Amino acid sequence: MSQIKNNIEEIKRKIDIAAKKSGRKYEDITLIAVTKTVDVPRIKEALSSGICHIGENKVQEIMRKYEHIDTNIHWHLIGHLQTNKVKYIIDKVDLIHSVDSERLAYKINEQAAKKGKIMDILLQVNVAKEKTKFGLFMEEVEPLIDKVKNLENIRVKGLMTIAPYVENPEENRTHFRNLKQLSVDISKRNIDNISMEILSMGMTNDYEVAIEEGATMVRIGTGIFGERNYN
Repeated sequence: MSQIKNNIEEIKRKIDIAAKKSGRKYEDITLIAVTKTVDVPRIKEALSSGICHIGENKVQEIMRKYEHIDTNIHWHLIGHLQTNKVKYIIDKVDLIHSVDSERLAYKINEQAAKKGKIMDILLQVNVAKEKTKFGLFMEEVEPLIDKVKNLENIRVKGLMTIAPYVENPEENRTHFRNLKQLSVDISKRNIDNISMEILSMGMTNDYEVAIEEGATMVRIGTGIFGERNYN
């Protein structure tokens, strides 16, 4: 068995345990393999090991790899998205995780309309208010929802966060819990076109804690493909 396959099996086992701790089951969690800097043969190895969702940080990486990957795969744009790049991926990705401004939401709506599709999006929340990260602050999320709820070609499906990098994943539990609570508060408003069914939170070092606190999607790169070379 290959190292990638071994890694995926171990992650799935841990997802199952964490899901049960939160009163759910393995099938309630979507595992997204983050393929930043990963070449196509190694992505295909992951796909042959049961991965069917892949996440990319950059538009140009999706453009470069898209034609070489089986069309049955679900693509996720998980990194910062510039408005001038929306047109390149609008017909390629299933979910945009990183919407953090009214301007970007309007641009996605406009480009989706041109393609005759409704684009599913998540609002990115900078729960820990880190200066180096993109995302809305918690108190900015509902005002943005009220501005974009009537756009006809996007659907807000939930929230996403990138928690701080910490040695001890327990340190991020509060951030995950706070995002879950925000999603519950928004759900209670029963706003048309806005659902909170997706909570995209948790990465290689903290995905188990994220699932225990309500994550429905986890984004794992290093845990599957090993340490990256970013040069």
